[in-house]
Amino acid sequence: MSTQRERGEAFQALHQGDNLLVLPNPWDAGSAKMLAHLGFRALATTSAGLAFTLGRRDAEGAVGRDEALANARAIVEATSLPVAADLENGYGDAPEDCAETIRLAAAAGLVGGSIEDASGRADDPIYPLDLAVERVRAAVQAARGLDFPFAFVARAENFLHGRADLDDTIRRLVAYAEAGADVLYAPGLRSRDEIKAVVEAVAPKPVNVLVGSPSLRLSLAELAELGVKRVSVGSNLARVAYGEFFFAAGELAKGSLVAMGEAMPFDELNDLFR
Repeated sequence: MSTQRERGEAFQALHQGDNLLVLPNPWDAGSAKMLAHLGFRALATTSAGLAFTLGRRDAEGAVGRDEALANARAIVEATSLPVAADLENGYGDAPEDCAETIRLAAAAGLVGGSIEDASGRADDPIYPLDLAVERVRAAVQAARGLDFPFAFVARAENFLHGRADLDDTIRRLVAYAEAGADVLYAPGLRSRDEIKAVVEAVAPKPVNVLVGSPSLRLSLAELAELGVKRVSVGSNLARVAYGEFFFAAGELAKGSLVAMGEAMPFDELNDLFR
């Protein structure tokens, strides 16, 4: 896939097929190349993975739009795979902020992206529904104005902000679907019943589920049986990598070289970046 249109069409087709789309989340060009080598068919960025790479905290507005899109462009250019992006809350409150973020994401080579309904304010973390819908509608309009398919994902963030209100989450996702979102996503769902209810509420539009958390004990096969069309791992792969690094460095600090023996062989890793 050499053109953005080809990547966009391929990404669109992956959402319409019979198989579950497993969408891993690289945090830089190197991790993107490794995932492509393993045979994944599309990738998505991770805002937390990027924040950690920069030595910053996630979900506090510490990474700006320009930095996020520069990271996304590096990932896009690392492989020929379709890439979607975690575009946080669109980097602004207004619907036009969301629309501009979609246009800039497209200019960075992306063929998909998600925008969440979290405000970034601790005292009022979720946008009012009317404003949230207007933001989705503006993002959808911007995506439809592109000359290639761009998969727009609308995210309902209640469960990540201490609001385990399934009814309101479904109300929001249905409204976002009606506003034109291509994929619906409520990170933090934990049970079979919650996921099934979301899938049925927005059908036939595809649902993305965040996997890798110990609180979600369903396999990929079980999620597919529930009608889930796509899964992503968020910051999980980045945290696995950083966790292993932290452990090995901690052992080194204690005077032990044993953990160093678990390193991936130099030639094997080096050859992945040929």
